[in-house]
Amino acid sequence: MPDIVLAAEPRAERGSRPAGRLRRAGRVPAVVYGLGNDTVVISVPSRELGHILSGESGANTLIDLKVDGESMLTLARQIQRHPTRCDLVHVDFIRIRRYVAVSAEVPLHLLGEPAGVRDGGLLEQLVFTITVEAMPGNIPVAFELDVSELVIGDQRHASDLALPRDVVSNLDPETVIAHVAAPRVIVEEVEGEVAEGEEGEAAEGAEGGAPEAPSAEAAEGDSGE
Repeated sequence: MPDIVLAAEPRAERGSRPAGRLRRAGRVPAVVYGLGNDTVVISVPSRELGHILSGESGANTLIDLKVDGESMLTLARQIQRHPTRCDLVHVDFIRIRRYVAVSAEVPLHLLGEPAGVRDGGLLEQLVFTITVEAMPGNIPVAFELDVSELVIGDQRHASDLALPRDVVSNLDPETVIAHVAAPRVIVEEVEGEVAEGEEGEAAEGAEGGAPEAPSAEAAEGDSGE
């Protein structure tokens, strides 16, 4: 996929008020840093950046920033959004080199309906992103893991993921990615039956009561014998 070119403008003013004016004008305050160079304070078009980040590669899209005639290959990181409107508020761009590996988080999607779910089980996904190291152009768009054959009690681990040869992950191979749990209602019913059984035994014991003490007459008869 070719790099996405995004035109940026230097920011002369900093602070909340100038940043607010930029946002109202349809621009996002941003900074560019990394590779030992000075930090550059810029703004970028909000609509264009939003389209880039909502694309197939998301935040792992290679963005060629154009600032005052200078070209910088970057990745968008530290993406801040408004808590309710989800508008872009601020973005950090990191400079990268095309042939130097970088760290990235890649989304993980589960494929298929597990057989255990059709039997009443519950599919639980425990890992949603995989941190990898790869050349910028080799970062996967997403990982996919087929779970259609899982029955109740089955698991899928990190070792079940098929990583491309040039992509490395430090995730423990034994990490559970997803599993199919037993239906919760069945577990609750079993626990309820056990509790009822224990209560019934206790009630039966209470009805039987303690053995009666012998009467005085019986005691005298015993002593006479």
